[in-house]
Amino acid sequence: MKLKVAVQMDPIAKINVRGDSTFALLLEAQKRGHALSYYTPEQLSLSGNDVVASARPLTVRDQEGDHFTLGETKREHLANYDVVLLRQDPPFDLAYITTTHLLERIHPNTLVVNDPAGVRDAPEKVFVMDFADLMPPTLISRDKDEINLFRAAHGEVVFKPLYGHGGAAVFHIGPKDMNFGSLYDLFSTTFREPWVIQKFIPGVKHGDKRILLVDGVFAGAINRVPAPDDLRSNMVRGGAAQATDLTPREREICERLGPALRERGLLFVGIDVIDDQLTEINVTSPTGIRAVAKVGGPDVAALIWDRIEARRR
Repeated sequence: MKLKVAVQMDPIAKINVRGDSTFALLLEAQKRGHALSYYTPEQLSLSGNDVVASARPLTVRDQEGDHFTLGETKREHLANYDVVLLRQDPPFDLAYITTTHLLERIHPNTLVVNDPAGVRDAPEKVFVMDFADLMPPTLISRDKDEINLFRAAHGEVVFKPLYGHGGAAVFHIGPKDMNFGSLYDLFSTTFREPWVIQKFIPGVKHGDKRILLVDGVFAGAINRVPAPDDLRSNMVRGGAAQATDLTPREREICERLGPALRERGLLFVGIDVIDDQLTEINVTSPTGIRAVAKVGGPDVAALIWDRIEARRR
């Protein structure tokens, strides 16, 4: 099966090929003989009933500093493609949401991965609250009185933006922390939406597991250990990847999430688990494929393309 595949992503010249999951997906697609085209979100348009993009033919190679070649730009009707990979990074803002509305017009005749309506309706730090019994105590609010009640009940907490990504603006606040007032003011003036306030899990020092699911089934995992002087374990923030196995509780979490992910068309998902507690469900542009492979785990990119090809059949 030879598929016509378009990828909607951030500028390919700026990616880190050693760790980029989108690049891993492109390498696997090319290996299978699929024809690749590339465009950025700014090049996506709706002209009447036609979803079009200023796209360029793409070839990739696993060579740092010389990892891609682009052909001439052409106005492409995305309805003529077999698959569109929705892979630009957050922020999950109105620009991101608008692309989901446009791509929804061609899905599922053109298979969009992940389902654009599913992505739009599953904000990562809100969707996870459907599984509150699997999580640490969590509050979504910007109301100071409500936040103070939560802090009084749970002591040490973590503050993070509701639509943040990559570990940006994540803060650890103690029970009588003198920084709370300033942090509250900072978040109030910086973010219009509510924030996430979550009970601090001391076990984060031992790692934050990124668990990958393909079509709702466990596919691979890494343990991301934060640097000694940092709360955040994200790889882009200096977290170190380690090989890992799933605990019985983590397997239970995957089994609980699987049906909901399949129902929403979320074919490739990355969840975060700290000390057997679910903290996030990442659906917009999950990462971790290359990190899993580097520690001897499964080839998750191959598993994803197996499922895509099966759906196109």
